[in-house]
Amino acid sequence: MVTARSRHPIFARVYVRVSSAMERQGGADHRDRLLAGLSGHVIEVGAGNGLNFAHYRPEVTAVLAVEPEPYLRQAARHGAALSPVPVEMVDGTADRLPAGDGTFDGVVASLVLCSVPDQASALREMRRVLRVGGELRFFEHVRASTPGLRRAQRVVDATVWPHLFGGCHSGRDTIAAIESSGFEIERLDRFRFPDSGPPMPTSPHVLGIAVKR
Repeated sequence: MVTARSRHPIFARVYVRVSSAMERQGGADHRDRLLAGLSGHVIEVGAGNGLNFAHYRPEVTAVLAVEPEPYLRQAARHGAALSPVPVEMVDGTADRLPAGDGTFDGVVASLVLCSVPDQASALREMRRVLRVGGELRFFEHVRASTPGLRRAQRVVDATVWPHLFGGCHSGRDTIAAIESSGFEIERLDRFRFPDSGPPMPTSPHVLGIAVKR
């Protein structure tokens, strides 16, 4: 369901252009790692313009891709048509996923938990639609570990950043939120992305696997 909070037409157009450069700077490799070994029926939350679709392996039988922003959802349809696995694009938000309880083997969250209005609500929904033993695969930018960059994140998040970047918050403690929602983290890799140039508020990233027990 499209609401005022899910429409970011200017940001969406900029993101489609910028994301291509991010892929060349290493984003594509991170997406490969994100989805390696995933299998079965998968729901991707906040699919954006569909950059993950080309990285799904044949072991994934189907993907339900949820994206509330109309421009990004339309852009993703091209990637869905070229995906090596069946992808269904649907409108929807992270806090009200269009799926039943325990219906998926995997949930994918890729650069989305920074921008959902309520992380706890979104993660509860992801856990709800996941079967017991199913995996949450996440690739997100997160709160910095260094005091200086963390202060910068607090400043930009309280001022211009969410307004300029589609509701994005640069310094969320996403790992703590995943654990608080009842997931058990099995793998966690922390890194800087992009790995060159001056540090930005969104430079600290994580990639990992959390399991519903």
